Amino acid sequence: MNTKVETMITDLTDKYGQTVTRKQLIEYSESAEVSLATICKRLEPYKSGRGVWNLTIQEKLEQTYSQPAVEPVVQKNLVPVKDDNFVSFGNFSDIKKIVKSRIFYPVFITGLSGNGKTFGVEQACAQLKRELIRVNITVETDEDDLIGGFRLVDGNTAWHNGPVIEALQRGAILLLDEIDLASNKIMCLQSILEGKGVFLKKTGQYIQPSPGFNIIATANTKGKGSDDGRFIGTNVLNEAFLERFALTFEQEYPSAKVETQIMTKLCAELELTDTEEFVKNLSTWAEIIRKTFAEGGVDEVISTRRLIHIIRAYAIFKNAEKSISVCLNRFDDDTKQSFLDLYEKIMKPTDGIVEDSSETLDESDPF
Repeated sequence: MNTKVETMITDLTDKYGQTVTRKQLIEYSESAEVSLATICKRLEPYKSGRGVWNLTIQEKLEQTYSQPAVEPVVQKNLVPVKDDNFVSFGNFSDIKKIVKSRIFYPVFITGLSGNGKTFGVEQACAQLKRELIRVNITVETDEDDLIGGFRLVDGNTAWHNGPVIEALQRGAILLLDEIDLASNKIMCLQSILEGKGVFLKKTGQYIQPSPGFNIIATANTKGKGSDDGRFIGTNVLNEAFLERFALTFEQEYPSAKVETQIMTKLCAELELTDTEEFVKNLSTWAEIIRKTFAEGGVDEVISTRRLIHIIRAYAIFKNAEKSISVCLNRFDDDTKQSFLDLYEKIMKPTDGIVEDSSETLDESDPF
């Protein structure tokens, strides 16, 4: 501790006790012939509230911060596992270029559920051997969850870094998943989104970002809420917060050709044989539903993730109809039945469904 600060604290403690007020500092400044601004600057780490300084805080903080973290995350390898079934599509090559550049360039990725937003970021980091720290955001996520805080360890309080601080110090990619579920408490990341690091108020430390650190956020909306009610719980994010993301990628579902590759690879991994026709039908089925959804003909959509669910169900039940049916149970009865009827028609082109997936359903067709 600085000698001048030590002398000042000793004088103040002897005269006023361990807690001093602004009025007492003004009085002290006149007797010590030191400006109030200088005193306040020297005592900044001890400020415990508006116009109040606790002269024991810094000592306590230094003691607690010297304790080990609750979980020494820094010892772990946070590079994601490379998935051999991954197929590149959409914005993946651009995401990979950004990660590879190691330039701080916050990115916002938006798109419907289950279309590979998060998975693509993970695989970009896996291929580049870059560490990734993923944080699943909820409306309850606050500064303590993100930045960190004091935890009780073996009867002692110890500072524990949050995922944001870990990513900053390691030069890792910070993935804020489902960012549009956040409340205004996410605003604690403002300075970090500017690439300036963060000041830890509770420890008096300033954490600078290490080279390679970057932030990528994923969301089902663009941070403006969900007017159609499809994504309940999403919030309107602060405009100043959104403005700090350099660019926004709009992620679409992969094409039928890409989804066929994805499902074919998964079938090989699961040692499924004679599934070529099944995979082709699923791809056509999903594409027709999505096109009809885009035109307002149906209110639900089949995601890439749901196709993966169906393939895995087929590996268990060895029955195509049952696999599709159980994976459609999340929809209401009418939607489920219409989707099942559509799949039946795709299997039997003579019933009126054109195999060319470039065509959409006739509006009068109830599936």
